Amino acid sequence: MNCRERELKTLSFSNEGLDRGAVIESMYPWDKTVKAWDEQGLKTGFLDKVHFATLPTDNLYANNAPYEPWEYYYNTMMTEPVFAHEQALGLDPVKRICFRIPFISFDEEILEDTDDYTIRRDRDGWTRKYPKNGGLVEDIRPVVEDEDDWEALKAHTQEMLDRWCTPENMEKAYGKYREGSASGEYSVRLRLQGFFWCPRDLLGIEAHMMAYYDYPEMLEDIARFQLDVYKQQLDGILKIVQPSTVFFEEDLSGKNGPMISPACFDEFITPCYQEIIPFLKERGAGQVFLDTDGDFTLLIPQFMKAGLDGLLPIDVNAGVDIVKVREQFPTLKFWGGFNKLAIIDGPEAIEAEFKRLEPVIRQGGCIICTDHQAAPHTPLANYQYYIRRLKEVMSEWRGENAN
Repeated sequence: MNCRERELKTLSFSNEGLDRGAVIESMYPWDKTVKAWDEQGLKTGFLDKVHFATLPTDNLYANNAPYEPWEYYYNTMMTEPVFAHEQALGLDPVKRICFRIPFISFDEEILEDTDDYTIRRDRDGWTRKYPKNGGLVEDIRPVVEDEDDWEALKAHTQEMLDRWCTPENMEKAYGKYREGSASGEYSVRLRLQGFFWCPRDLLGIEAHMMAYYDYPEMLEDIARFQLDVYKQQLDGILKIVQPSTVFFEEDLSGKNGPMISPACFDEFITPCYQEIIPFLKERGAGQVFLDTDGDFTLLIPQFMKAGLDGLLPIDVNAGVDIVKVREQFPTLKFWGGFNKLAIIDGPEAIEAEFKRLEPVIRQGGCIICTDHQAAPHTPLANYQYYIRRLKEVMSEWRGENAN
């Protein structure tokens, strides 16, 4: 059984034809955790190759080495460093790729420079004030405040798409994964920005919330632009690679629940997923998941109506228990659900967490992994124990010969 088949079969509700359950992480590693593990003996060279992005609107790492502008949009900058890091930990092989609409594509421009601060227009088009005494960065103006701003950004972004997102650059980025994707030597995971997260990055959190009332047509047009770009670009990308899983980044929930009401989600977000998910699957994508932290449970009916296969990372410390959620929604699938803090406490806590999750693991339809990145104070030895036991559990409880 190859890696793609194992991942998809693990997300099914049957053990037939499954050698063992997949052993994979959902999130990129945290650089502070990698640094701590480096000091404990796990030296993968990860931190020599990548760094955290510096913009609040940018949620990915980037190469330390220089890169071409198109590489940010046809994004494989993290693919090999994460692959090497996870292989050193004994996880199943996954190549993680992204496609980014080129909203973050401006030249930096210093607007004012004094002894105390610098005001700069950043690569994402936001204007920010940077204190020189180490104080907090202040947002002065988002890239979009009204419809005129959006029209200007849309035109700029289309210009960048035409310049950088070409078939030639697409092939340079993803072509090296064509053969491995086809053979299943490794699974391919594709990340895309979701239809809630995107306007939040453009307008800012509070202004985004108000825009559902003040600028509903603009939000609908932003979503329409996303959909049109995704369809144009993904039609080509999915001819090169076939991701077993697509993650849409949304992060629309907090510890106290979602930031958007069910009615608002149904009006603005559901139609987007109902349009893009069939498009993806018709072109060979496997499962489509929504990525949100926090307590998302109020919106589960909306997620299922939208056509999403499942959710991640199932944040235990926000009060979400996949055993209870599965009882209420028996067809919903999961990535995550394992309390990352239990790993800090050591083998006994790890075993208790596996026992808690046993019903869902045995039912299938889930890839058990940490409910976000392992924290920096997680002992490497404990995480290695967790991986060893996860492999054993996925052999014992998922597979044709499962107990």
